[in-house]
Amino acid sequence: MLISLKIENFALIDRLELDFGRGLTVLTGETGAGKSIILDALDAALGGKLNSKAIRSGASRGIIEATFTLSPLVLEWLIAQEIEPMEDQTVTCSREIQIYQGSWRSRSRLNGLVVNRTQMASLRELLASLTAQGQTVQLGNSERQREWLDLYGGASLLTLQHQVTAAYQKAETMRSRLNRQRNDEQSRLQRIDLLEYQLSEFNQAQLTTADELTELQQESQRLSHSVELQQKSYQIYQALYQGDRALAAADLLGEAKDLLNDILPYDRQLQPILDLVNEALVQVEEAGRQINTYGDHLETDPERLEIVESRIVELKQICRKYGPSLSESLTYWHSIQAELQDLTASSESLEQLEKDYQQALDQLKTLCNQLHLQRQKAAAKLEARLVKELKPLAMDKVQFKVALTPISITATGSDRITFGISTNPGEPIQPLASTASGGEMSRFLLALTACFSQINPVDTLVFDEIDAGVSGRVAEAIADKLYQLSQHHQILCVTHQPLIAALADRHLQVRKETIHEATDNLHRTVVRVRSLDREQRSQELAQLTGGNSALEALSFAQSLLVQAQKKRQLHHQPS
Repeated sequence: MLISLKIENFALIDRLELDFGRGLTVLTGETGAGKSIILDALDAALGGKLNSKAIRSGASRGIIEATFTLSPLVLEWLIAQEIEPMEDQTVTCSREIQIYQGSWRSRSRLNGLVVNRTQMASLRELLASLTAQGQTVQLGNSERQREWLDLYGGASLLTLQHQVTAAYQKAETMRSRLNRQRNDEQSRLQRIDLLEYQLSEFNQAQLTTADELTELQQESQRLSHSVELQQKSYQIYQALYQGDRALAAADLLGEAKDLLNDILPYDRQLQPILDLVNEALVQVEEAGRQINTYGDHLETDPERLEIVESRIVELKQICRKYGPSLSESLTYWHSIQAELQDLTASSESLEQLEKDYQQALDQLKTLCNQLHLQRQKAAAKLEARLVKELKPLAMDKVQFKVALTPISITATGSDRITFGISTNPGEPIQPLASTASGGEMSRFLLALTACFSQINPVDTLVFDEIDAGVSGRVAEAIADKLYQLSQHHQILCVTHQPLIAALADRHLQVRKETIHEATDNLHRTVVRVRSLDREQRSQELAQLTGGNSALEALSFAQSLLVQAQKKRQLHHQPS
């Protein structure tokens, strides 16, 4: 329920604070007094559309704050959004508008925290429903009619509708993938040919390890210089172990060892040196033996050299095309093996995609058929309920029909919804937008709101001149309907009908005043609102009534208030 509304620098409002209560609250005043501005401000606080003209002339900043009681659904929403509820069990929606250097911007806050437009739109559906006479244009919109029908169908229908949307999106995604797969078929086959050719080169090369090229190059060097290696190894052997022309290193170390043994008895400090010479002698002798063995086993092998050189050329060719190193070539080989496997499997994937898409499409059609049947049931219930709500509104001969026309499948199903109506006996049912008058559309909108009042979680219903274009018995019927709604909802209503205003639990008068602003030394027009007592209400109702004389109008206004009081007392009597 809306508790309060604070407005600052919005349109013609400089500063305004309004408190609201349960039941029916009406706003009255002369045409152009600014009644709708107040509802526009509430709409803005709940995330409605704005423009730079929303800020009061001469001001650079405007702000609107709407405070509501915290219902269980709103509390659940706040928790889901990770927004802390207020300690006083209220929720405050605010909208700040600023103009800076010729441009404007607005920012929405919820309990002081900045929120985005999507969040405000989601919360708005739980807080208030604003209905203006201009919205009767929406009654003729097929898409809007579908939304109303689905909402009236309840949670099960809405759940099914969401399933249809999800199934449609899945089918569309699979259709796009399937088309993309088909379009890519030619390039896929070309890629397969290229990869198969490259793999044939790799398979022919029979690569083993990333070190193969390095090892072969080393082997090539050894085979190419085998004679030189034999000669040099023999010279090394002579230098280390057994020289023909001079003493070898082993001989010299042997002499040094003998000399050290001779003088060691005279100085034991030479023992470490002797140990080193002994170790060196052992290592030199071992090196001599190994180099001799190496030289003995060296052989020239022209055939093996030719094989190695040929393999090196082959590997270098692979590296030039797929490397630059053999390691990188091997990595590329493994990658194209995997890619080729995926591409060759995609022919099966194409068949699988076609199968999966058909299954998704069949599932979508099944859900659409189920949704169609549920909509038919909801349509029958809505037809009966709406006619019941329209009859007390001086439309006792009305006929109403919800037509479901098959269309191509969309995200919302395969039905086009059309509301049809006949307001006069003997006349065929025609689309609502093309047959109903403005007054009839207003009553239809009110009746539709009444239909949803029991299933709509919103506690606050706002009507802006829903009674426009009607009078007499019809106005009285609308007044009764608004009063009935006010027993279970908070109703805010801008009206010009004294019959409606008389039934209000609270009556607010909206008027324009001219004030002098000392800061600018200008006379400015502002909107003022006052809550009327019984005597003031009589005067205001008389003003709304008009009539031949002020006395007659006042008498009629007082009688309306008496009748309204009796109706309230009758309604609250225990049954």
